[in-house]
Amino acid sequence: MKSDGLLPDGRLLGVLVCSFALADRLDDAVCLFKEIVRLNLNVDRFTFNILIRGFCVAGEIDEAFRINEVDRGRELLKEVGLGSDFGPKLNDVSYTTVISGYCKVGKMNEALFLFDEMVRVGIRPSTATFNVLIDGFVKACDVASALDMHKKMLLHGCCPDVVTFTSLIDGYCRVGQVEYGLDLWNEMKTRNISASLYTFSILISALCKSNRLQEAHELLRLLNQSDIVPQPFIYNPVIDGYCKSGNVDEANAIMLDMEEKCKPDKLTFTILIIGHCMKGRAPEAIGIFYKMLATGCSPDDITIRTLSSCLLKSGMPNEASPQFL
Repeated sequence: MKSDGLLPDGRLLGVLVCSFALADRLDDAVCLFKEIVRLNLNVDRFTFNILIRGFCVAGEIDEAFRINEVDRGRELLKEVGLGSDFGPKLNDVSYTTVISGYCKVGKMNEALFLFDEMVRVGIRPSTATFNVLIDGFVKACDVASALDMHKKMLLHGCCPDVVTFTSLIDGYCRVGQVEYGLDLWNEMKTRNISASLYTFSILISALCKSNRLQEAHELLRLLNQSDIVPQPFIYNPVIDGYCKSGNVDEANAIMLDMEEKCKPDKLTFTILIIGHCMKGRAPEAIGIFYKMLATGCSPDDITIRTLSSCLLKSGMPNEASPQFL
């Protein structure tokens, strides 16, 4: 560009850095970014944050490779933070991006080290920073550390939001402390924080696992009264719970309610087929099976084997033959 008598434009080159990063051409993005800095051109934090985000977004790749990529993001963070003349000033987004990367690969010690460094250099953590750390500790089954991070969140003057509460509820439910999760649910209502689809899902699933089906069903009713668009994974644990308890009629009723809100998936149909088979209701199971096929859901081997066994036990060998199933 200089050989043509034209001066390079930092903003335009920054756009190219972002384009490389978003296209997963991270080596090219880093080389260009460093060239921009070497030429003493202006580069904004947005460009830098997009660049390090490329290293820290978890993809469907080998875990060791993912960890290495996050480490590269951390090195770039360190390089930029070392000198006042090198690149943009770091902010909470810069740190939170790399912290999130470490949380996603389960490297909580590294994430916590960066959090401490962030505070030490005078960058105030945001609600998003605490949320990724709380969620990371919950996913690592370290509820005590998640709760400790929640306390730090309040000390730093950050307000918990629906993401915070959902992660903490998830943490309690993972270790079987559903009551504490319900306490947080009630605290959300007190604070006028609206639950998300995933808040409902976590609590409903946990209540079903604890065989508290009526409470789970009541939460399902509350969900249906809200503006949230439900998904099959919300209904399936409740339907499964009623089927396992032998109350397939209630499971059928929930299925009918479900169809007014969203389309049942393969798991929904499979649960109901197995539930009816366990009750010896082979004709109903066949009806659900054909309804499943009509909606475009393909049954798996478990569904077919269960239904075939049920039909044979019910004295319906013809219906159990492969040409019918």
